[in-house]
Amino acid sequence: MQHRVLGRTGREVSTIGLGTWQFGGDFGRVEEADVNAVMDAAAEHGVTMFDTADVYGDGLSEQFIGKWLAKNPEWTGLVATKMIRRAEEPSLEYATAENFQAWVDRSRKNLGVDTLDLVQLHCPSDDVFASDAVFDRLDALVESGAIAHYGVSVETVDQALSAIARPNVATVQIILNAFRQKPLEAVLPAAQQAGVGIIARVPLASGLLSGRYTKDTTFEESDHRNYNRGGEAFDVGETFSGVDFNTGVDAAAEFTELAQKEGLKPTAAALAWVSQCSGVSTVIPGARNAEQAQSNAEAGGVEPLSDSFLTAVKDLYWDRIAPAVHERW
Repeated sequence: MQHRVLGRTGREVSTIGLGTWQFGGDFGRVEEADVNAVMDAAAEHGVTMFDTADVYGDGLSEQFIGKWLAKNPEWTGLVATKMIRRAEEPSLEYATAENFQAWVDRSRKNLGVDTLDLVQLHCPSDDVFASDAVFDRLDALVESGAIAHYGVSVETVDQALSAIARPNVATVQIILNAFRQKPLEAVLPAAQQAGVGIIARVPLASGLLSGRYTKDTTFEESDHRNYNRGGEAFDVGETFSGVDFNTGVDAAAEFTELAQKEGLKPTAAALAWVSQCSGVSTVIPGARNAEQAQSNAEAGGVEPLSDSFLTAVKDLYWDRIAPAVHERW
């Protein structure tokens, strides 16, 4: 497993991390034993970055991680969480010092720590990014010792660029995968120049790039891949990267063929593609079982992808995916 410095945190993390949205139940039912097995396998295979949020299962994901940390004090990785989505809406009206303190204190309790490693504003509205006062409040939380660093999770390229311009933003989390390539154009170069870490989320396009789905695949009622296909619950870009499911299945079949020519399974190829993008600090795929966690982690050791593969993936994106998603985010 390779490691890189996570932006302005100054801390090294594994290039493949672990996303834990699924620990909260938004990908279907979850059991604590399965959650622990995932974290055990990830840690065993070199993962030193866990990403969670206070709204994943209304804090359940944080609680699972907190219990695991208490039982595994030898693990010295970084846990990133998020806040603002507990509000009625993630807007400036609710981005108050009092709310920030309450949300941070709740996450500290859930995770069983005095100081949170990294807190990210969780895809707030544009007015939050534009407010100097918001970032002053985050600076105050750092000064108090409640958090060590802060960053942002964004939906759009413009939000990412706005955050990167802020002097104390340590990281930007953004959707980046073979079916969402727009961040390559401006966000990653700007982050590199500013020394801001990039956390790439949804690297498998909600599983599309694993090559496991067909047009007949169904998902549990509680799975966002079922209930959010039209953006009914949150930004549709978080589900299949905003790609129409049938279009995505067809494109994923082509991606699988390209991966096989490269001598890789599609999941490994997809994760390697993201992690090898210049400027990416860490990639945070989710995992539902120990086998997936191990397989994901092993993608951190994939040799540099060939120029022919990279060119073919770029062509696939522009031919099949970009017309529907490129300008949306």
